[in-house]
Amino acid sequence: METNIALNIENVKQNIEQACLRSGRNPKDVTLIAVSKTKPNEMLMDAYNAGMRTFGENYVQELVSKIDTLPDDIEWHMIGHLQTNKVKYIVGKVAMIHSVDSVKLAREISKEAVKRNVTADILIEVNVALEENKFGITLENGIETVTEIAKLPGLNIRGLMTSAPYVSNPEDNRKYFRDLKQLCVDINSKNIDNIHMDVLSMGMTNDYITAVEEGATMVRVGTAIFGARNYNK
Repeated sequence: METNIALNIENVKQNIEQACLRSGRNPKDVTLIAVSKTKPNEMLMDAYNAGMRTFGENYVQELVSKIDTLPDDIEWHMIGHLQTNKVKYIVGKVAMIHSVDSVKLAREISKEAVKRNVTADILIEVNVALEENKFGITLENGIETVTEIAKLPGLNIRGLMTSAPYVSNPEDNRKYFRDLKQLCVDINSKNIDNIHMDVLSMGMTNDYITAVEEGATMVRVGTAIFGARNYNK
């Protein structure tokens, strides 16, 4: 199993490198996040032994359990929907929260960060394709929302995140990745106090190559590394 995961990681990294070359980017500017939700610690350790140090989790309880039991030099990212009542369990423990989808959630993270005397790095989640089953602000209220969140203490808005639609042809998502990057450019151009965003978290197993071509700085890849998920735990 370890060999397969190691080979999978190498394959994904090569794909990222090739996508960067095609788009005139430096591969070092793209962070690969291994999405390990529902995966047992043994598989995470296989990835760890293959050199992975950046992992993304979707569920708070699972994330906290893994933080407590796996090596201390792992950088953890919260990438799933975060309920306000779960914020207290992860602030100060994760490197970044990708899924800040409302001012209300940002306020709760801010409150907890101030209480703990830490600064929480966050991304604002944008529902670029306006899918009904997904969370996130809209492109239209992006600048307004970021401006409001930027006033809160204890937060560092690092950039934007999106989960594009699941499509058979990744080209169908290229426009959404371009739209997210354009929003990031537009926000930076406004010179909002305390805001200079440099992170675009976009692209998953089925479309991360296209996302990198369009400027992703973080890609969240699970299935291409660990295989299909088992939800019947």
